[in-house]
Amino acid sequence: MNIFLKELKSHRKSLIFWSIGVFFMVVSGMAKYDAYSSSGQSINDLVADMPQSLRAVLGFGAVDLSKVSGYYSLLFLYLLLMATIHAAMLGATIIAKEERDKTFEFLFVKPVSRTTIITAKLSAAFVNIVVFNLVTYVSSISLIARYNTGEAVNGDIGLLMVGMFILQLLFMVIGSALAAVKKKAKAAASAATGILLLTYMLSIAIDINEQIEGLKYLTPFKYFEAKDVMFGGGLDVVFVILSAVLITVLSFVTYSFYKKRDLHV
Repeated sequence: MNIFLKELKSHRKSLIFWSIGVFFMVVSGMAKYDAYSSSGQSINDLVADMPQSLRAVLGFGAVDLSKVSGYYSLLFLYLLLMATIHAAMLGATIIAKEERDKTFEFLFVKPVSRTTIITAKLSAAFVNIVVFNLVTYVSSISLIARYNTGEAVNGDIGLLMVGMFILQLLFMVIGSALAAVKKKAKAAASAATGILLLTYMLSIAIDINEQIEGLKYLTPFKYFEAKDVMFGGGLDVVFVILSAVLITVLSFVTYSFYKKRDLHV
């Protein structure tokens, strides 16, 4: 069977579960917005009473949460976390699973180069994150329409999905590069998730302490923040270029190290 199609088939169930999960995340998030709106209680007043550190941890920024656009900018942070965790784990496992499952001998007796194998695997991972991104976008647009009172948000949400997709690609190749470099490739998923959580915690620390804002270049979660994309004029070109450079470098690392790594049972 074609390696690309085989990888798509082997990750099909996982993609379905993740897609269902992100759909219900949007459903539950917008249901909470509806509950706050119907109660007449100001969510902005509730947030204002919280300590700054708690607001930073929960992702509450300087936006009007009584509007559907402001509330979605908060919900997007959690959707982004789901998307990047999925991408990081996918990038690592799609490279490492032959060693994990002890099936690499079957794969490498085929008359194909390692470059062809890695290209097929990364292409399958790419399709998976595209589908995840589209499910998130369609879910967001359709459910927000039920609660929107006239704001034009579809274009802004589209931009957010572009930013999410870039970060999905970035964390996918972080996972694949770790799987190619590490001697124990099956530990790459844990390492990739650890890096993701560390960069997320750094983004929270920056929100709490503005004096370390210069560290924002070290955490992808600061590249395309919803409050900046939706209310600040779109995607920052500097962060788009930085992301492209990182994706290129990490893809090169994946190919270079995977082609010469020793595979262990």
